[in-house]
Amino acid sequence: MKTNYTKVASLGIQHVLAMYAGAIIVPLIVGGALQLSQEQLTYLVAIDLLMCGVATILQALNSKYFGIGLPVMLGCTFTAVGPMIAIGSQYGVGAVYGSIIVAGIFVVIFSGLFGKLGKIFPQVVTGSVVTIIGVTLIPVAINDMAGGVGSKDFGSLTNLALSFGVLMFILVVYKTATGFIKSISILLGIIFGTVASFALGMVNFDAVANAGWFHLPQPFYFGKPTFELTPIITMILVALVGVVEATGVYYALSDITNKKLTNKDLTNGYRAEGLAQIFGGIFNAFPYTTYSQNVGLVQLSGVKDRIIIFTAGGILVLLGFVPKIAALTTIIPTPVLGGAMLAMFGMVIAYGIKMLSNVDFSSQENLLIVACSVGIGLGVTVVPNLFDNLPESIKILTSNGIVLGSLTAVFLNILFNILPSFDRKTEIENANNLAS
Repeated sequence: MKTNYTKVASLGIQHVLAMYAGAIIVPLIVGGALQLSQEQLTYLVAIDLLMCGVATILQALNSKYFGIGLPVMLGCTFTAVGPMIAIGSQYGVGAVYGSIIVAGIFVVIFSGLFGKLGKIFPQVVTGSVVTIIGVTLIPVAINDMAGGVGSKDFGSLTNLALSFGVLMFILVVYKTATGFIKSISILLGIIFGTVASFALGMVNFDAVANAGWFHLPQPFYFGKPTFELTPIITMILVALVGVVEATGVYYALSDITNKKLTNKDLTNGYRAEGLAQIFGGIFNAFPYTTYSQNVGLVQLSGVKDRIIIFTAGGILVLLGFVPKIAALTTIIPTPVLGGAMLAMFGMVIAYGIKMLSNVDFSSQENLLIVACSVGIGLGVTVVPNLFDNLPESIKILTSNGIVLGSLTAVFLNILFNILPSFDRKTEIENANNLAS
């Protein structure tokens, strides 16, 4: 029994490490841009980790009213970074959290409507979306392998040796090991890379020394929320973007776990994300959405049991209460994370291609859906300033390759595959009316 607990804990930690970098970078960016004090920034990081855990547990529960019941991890969405900074700078921090709360309520209220839109997500769309997710995440991994964007030693031989060393270590473990050891190859690779980095003098324990031992969440830590129309509309758009991203992840994981999703499943999933956003607003954290990087980990490890996700969520909650423990994970050097990310994000692409293998490509329309959506998703990722001259409200949708590529896939599927069926149905009905 003890061994089983050890396995579950190890797999849970692996999921936490897979999403940890993304989870803490958002509060660091937003807090820095809004010129928060060190004490406020520490609170923001800690409460974010705690809320990531709460949101993950909500989504994994699969109760009567909320939770999709898939092995998903939730974290703060990168799509919200720009809008939160803009809203905070112009309207104040209170308006940021007021708009997040209202956006969460909006998603909860309309989750039933979103859940009925499953027919606009056939495999040609979901396979394209999953492929787009993987393709657009690869540059993140590559930059981290080099040391992280803006680092002084970007692309140094040491960084490259570490990142590719971690990648090779993961591949060797995955090839030679079996069972449990094989399933935690990513975690072992990160540990190996961190130990090697320590030997090279690249591990700094200052963050651990300076962190406190205990931290309590406090509702409305930054003051009472305020409600302004423009920030609310902006954050609702961010929430809708999160719904699109989450849908692709839901279908990818449903395929991996062989669980057929119903409209009710989708509704419960969206409702859980809306609740997570409401909690994020109340406790002055962030909007939360399903993290795509953990899809690759589920596929790579082969472990699909939700108990692992509950464990990961519990670990995140614990990290939120004990900042000193949370700070331990910040000592992992960026190149080490980059090497592990490349394997995980690559698996997301591979699984998207696998999903697309079931699509009827004798249809030229399906070929165009994949070609245009993946092309636009990758193009916006490579050339992020393509739409810089558009209004800010529109750039929320166009500045993210995952979002724009996904919306393109949905729109083209409606244009090529759904509207013609409606036209055909109308023709048949008219013919039947004439015959009668």
